[in-house]
Amino acid sequence: MALHDLDRYAHDAVLRDGRTIHVRPIAASDLDAMMTMWERLSPETIRMRFFAPRSMSREQMRHFTEVDYDERFAVVAERAGRIVGVSRFDRYEEDPATAEFAALVEDAEQGRGIGTVLLRALMQPAQDLGVENFVGDVLRENRKMLGVLRDAGFEPAFSDYGSAVQMTFRSTPTEAFLAAADEQDRQSAVAALQAVFKPASIAVVGASRDRHSVGGVVFHHLLIGGFQGPVYPVNRTADHVQSVTAYDSLTACPSVPELVVVCVPESEVFDVVTEAGQLGSRAAVILTTGLSRPGGDGERRQDQLKERAGSFGMRIVGPDSCGVLNSRSDVRMNASASTAFPAPGVVGLSSQSGALGLSILGWVDRMGLGLSSFASIGSKADISGNDLLQYWESDDDTTLILLYLESFGNPTKFGRIARRVGRSKPIVAVKSGGADSRLSSRQSPGELVSESDVAVDALFQQAGIIRTETLEELLGVADVLARQPLPHGHQVAILSNGLGPGKLSADACVAHDLIVAELAPATLAALDELLPAAHAAGNPVNATGAVDAKTYGEALRVLARDPHVDAVLAVFVPPSVTSMQEVATELAAVSAEIDGRLPILSVFMTQAGGPWDLREVGLTVFQFPENAARALGRVVGYAGWRNRPLGNVVNVTETDPEAARTTVDEALRAEAEVWFSARQTQNLLTTFGIGTARARIVATPDEAAAAQEELGCRVAVKSAAPVHKSDLGGVRLGIVTPEETARALGEIEGELEVSGRADLIAHGFLVQEMITSGVEMMVGAAHDPIFGPLIIVGMGGTLAELMRDVSVRLHPITDIDVDEMLTSLRAYPVLNGYRGSDPVDVDALKRLLFRVSQMVETVPEIAELDLNPVFVRRDGVRTVDARVKLVRR
Repeated sequence: MALHDLDRYAHDAVLRDGRTIHVRPIAASDLDAMMTMWERLSPETIRMRFFAPRSMSREQMRHFTEVDYDERFAVVAERAGRIVGVSRFDRYEEDPATAEFAALVEDAEQGRGIGTVLLRALMQPAQDLGVENFVGDVLRENRKMLGVLRDAGFEPAFSDYGSAVQMTFRSTPTEAFLAAADEQDRQSAVAALQAVFKPASIAVVGASRDRHSVGGVVFHHLLIGGFQGPVYPVNRTADHVQSVTAYDSLTACPSVPELVVVCVPESEVFDVVTEAGQLGSRAAVILTTGLSRPGGDGERRQDQLKERAGSFGMRIVGPDSCGVLNSRSDVRMNASASTAFPAPGVVGLSSQSGALGLSILGWVDRMGLGLSSFASIGSKADISGNDLLQYWESDDDTTLILLYLESFGNPTKFGRIARRVGRSKPIVAVKSGGADSRLSSRQSPGELVSESDVAVDALFQQAGIIRTETLEELLGVADVLARQPLPHGHQVAILSNGLGPGKLSADACVAHDLIVAELAPATLAALDELLPAAHAAGNPVNATGAVDAKTYGEALRVLARDPHVDAVLAVFVPPSVTSMQEVATELAAVSAEIDGRLPILSVFMTQAGGPWDLREVGLTVFQFPENAARALGRVVGYAGWRNRPLGNVVNVTETDPEAARTTVDEALRAEAEVWFSARQTQNLLTTFGIGTARARIVATPDEAAAAQEELGCRVAVKSAAPVHKSDLGGVRLGIVTPEETARALGEIEGELEVSGRADLIAHGFLVQEMITSGVEMMVGAAHDPIFGPLIIVGMGGTLAELMRDVSVRLHPITDIDVDEMLTSLRAYPVLNGYRGSDPVDVDALKRLLFRVSQMVETVPEIAELDLNPVFVRRDGVRTVDARVKLVRR
C-alpha cells in the first residue's frame, strides 16, 4: 500500500469522557515518541502485553515502528504530540487472510476507551488488505484486555492454552460490533456535551464593558440569566467588566473553566484555544466569525483549529456560533447572543445559522414551548448535529428536537442516529434548499440527483424526520408535538361554527393526506339532539354561529368519543353569540377530560389569533385551518412511521459478485470514468440475476437479419450506444422478418450519419425481442457525492415525463423502504390491476430493487444505473433498455 493512501486511516476518535484522541498510522519517525511511551509503562503493563518482564532497545522498537503497511500495519493514539497507545496486526505468511493483533495503552490512559478505539482502527485497513480474521493471545488474568474486546463488540471465539487464551474474531463488522460502536458514540457525545450544556464554570474570553459587542452581550446574558456557577470575564485591559473582577488571561482565573466562550478577533482564536487546552478546559464555544470563510485558506484554518483543540482532547462548538443555552433551573446558562431566554421545557434546538437560530428561540419563548437546550453549531468544526442528537436522546429534559440544517457532514451516520432517536423523540427539521417538485422518471438517475433535493428527502423519510418547508411550519408542528398526544390514524373530525370555515378545513385536511372521518351513527344522532336544526349533518360538523360555548364544548366531547375519529380540528370564527374566551374555556375542559386520548387542534380565525393562554393548558392555537391541517398531517405521518417496523435489508441469492468485479475492473483499467458497452451492461446485469429482454448485438445488416431469425419473434432494432434511444431517434419497432430487420439497421445507420452522430455506429446495434405486455416502469441508481448511492423507481416509458412519478431512497434499502417506495407512486394502482386490467408481479419488481441495491453495494463504482423501461408483467420483470456509468473511486 502506497504511503499517500494512509491519510484515510487518520481520524479523531471520541472517548468515554467526551474528550478526543487522534489516531493515525504509525511512522518510522515515531521511534523516539514510542521509546518515551515505553519508559512510562509500568512493569505490570509490560508483562500483560509480552507475558513476561522485558526491556526494549531502540533497535527492537524500530521493528515495531517501521512497518510496510501491508504484511504489518500499526496505528498510534496521540494527544498533544505524545503517543499514549498503539495497536497493530501482522499477517501470517502461510495464511495472509489471517493476522495476529495486539494493543498497548500506557497506564495513565487506561480505562478511558483508547484500547477499544485502537482496535477498531485496525478494522478498515484489514478489510482493505484482505485480512479476514484476527488472532491474538492474552493472559487469562488480563481482564482489561478482555474487557476491551467485549466493549468493542468483537464477539471473539476463545481457545484455552493454560495461563493464556487465544482469541479469534472477524475483521468484518458484526451487528454486535456496530451496536457497541453506536453505544460508545452515544456515551461519548453525552459526556462531551455535558461540558457544553452543564459546565461547572465558564470563562468569557473577550468579555467587554460594551454591551453592544459580542463579548459584552454574552457576558451580560450569563449574569442576568442566573448561571448557577462562576463566570470569569477575561479581558486583557480592564480590571472590571460589568462590575465583575476581570482577568487578563485564562491562566489567571481562580480555577480552570470547564467551558470557554471565545469572543475575540479572528487572529487571537488559535492562541485562546491553545491556552484553554493546556489548562485542561473541556470545551470551547467560538462565536468569532470569519475563520471558516469558503475556500482553501478558511477550511485549512478551521482544520488547524480543530486539530489544535483535539490535541488536548477539547471539544469545539463553532466557529461562527451564536452560542449555547440551557434553561434548566439548576443551570440557567445563556451563553449566547439571544435576548430571549425561554423557560425550562421539552425542546432541544440546533441551528447552523446563528441568525435563524436566534429567531426560532424568540418564537419558542413567545409560544411558551419551553427549552431544554440550544446550540448554534455554526460551521461545525467539531460538534455536529450527530453529537447533539445523541445527547438529546439521553437527556430526560428533551422530548422534542428541532433542527435548522444547511449541510451534512456524515449523512449516513446522521440517518442511522436519527432513525434510532426518532422512535422515541420526534425530530423536526427545516433544511435549506427545498425539494424540487419537478422530478420526473424521464430524467436520468444522475439528473435526478444533481438537479433536485431528492437525497435529503429520502434521508428524512427513511429516518422518520419530519421535514417542514418553512420556519412557520416548523413551529406549528412543534406546537402540536409538544402539547398533544400522537394520533393513532388519519381520521379527522372537524367542528366549526360556520359552514365556510368547515369546508376550508376539510379541503385542507385532504390536501395534507388526512381523511375526513365518516362519523358513527351514534355520533350523528347525538349531534342532531345537541345542535340547532340548521346544523350541517355529517363531517365537517357545522354547529352554526348561534351555538353557545357550552353546546360547542358538548359537541366536541361527542366527536372525541367517536371510535372512528383519531384527531379533532376545532374551528371558531367570531363574531358569535358567545365569546372567544368562553369557547377557549370549554376547549380546555374537554382537553382535560379526554386525558390525552387523541389530539385536539384549535383554530381561532381572528386577526389577533387565538387565546394564548390555551397553550398553558396544553392546547395548540392556530390562526388558519390550513396551517393546522398541514401540521397535523406531518404529525400523523410521523406517528405512522414510528409505529411501523424498521424493516430488514434483504440479501438476494443467485448472484456472482466476483464476475461483476472482474467486469468492472477491466472497464476501469484504462479510464477513470466510462459508460459500459451494451455487452458489458448485459454481463453486469446477468451477474446479479436481473432479467433482460432477449437480444443480440450486431454490427451489419446481415448480422441483424440472422439475429432476428434466431430469436424467432417480433423484434426492435436500435443503437447499442449508452444513450436514451428515444432521444436519439434510432429505433425501429415491431419488425417481423429478417429482411425488414436488415433494412431497419441500414436506415438507422443513415439517420445517425445525417444527424452528426456517426460516432455511435461503432457501438453496434441491438436486435431485441419486442415486449409489449406489462406496466412500463423505470428502476435506477445514482451516486450522490455526499449521501452515497440512491435507489430510484418510477413510472417508465412514454408517460414518464407527463406523470413525474418517482420515489427515491438511500442505499441500503429495507423491505419496508421498498414497500413505501412503490405504494407512494401515483401509478401504484396500475400495478395491482386498475379498472379491469390484470395485476402484474409486484413481488418481482421488489426483487429487482433489492438486486439493484446489492449491485451498488458490490460495485460502489456505479455512478449511474438506468433501467428504463422495465416491463413488469404477470410472470416477472424484463429490462428493455439499460445504461451503466462507472467512476473509479
